[in-house]
Amino acid sequence: MPDDAELEAAIERLMEAERFAEAEQIVAQAAPQLQKVLAAALAEGGWFGEPHEAETLRAATVPDPDERIAAVRALLAEEARMGMMVGVAVGWALNEELRHDGERDDPRRTDQKGDP
Repeated sequence: MPDDAELEAAIERLMEAERFAEAEQIVAQAAPQLQKVLAAALAEGGWFGEPHEAETLRAATVPDPDERIAAVRALLAEEARMGMMVGVAVGWALNEELRHDGERDDPRRTDQKGDP
């Protein structure tokens, strides 16, 4: 697990256009499959079950128009945050899977643990 400084440095590197462009291209290629994984993770985590439906109904039926707009905006913001957080977790897990696939395919491996 990276420490805070390593994580901050990695995030800074992502701010470089060419580094982010490569990641964006990879994600665009995998988007259809990743969307399925994201939807399954959100559903499994209960993010869009009955509580979400109840909150959606509550926000949509607030009597005061200004309060209704504020409630809908808050709901959309929360959905975006949840989607991003779960999306990052899915991306992180995909990275780990790809890294482990690379380790499994490495001809220098001599044992099951990946130690040369």
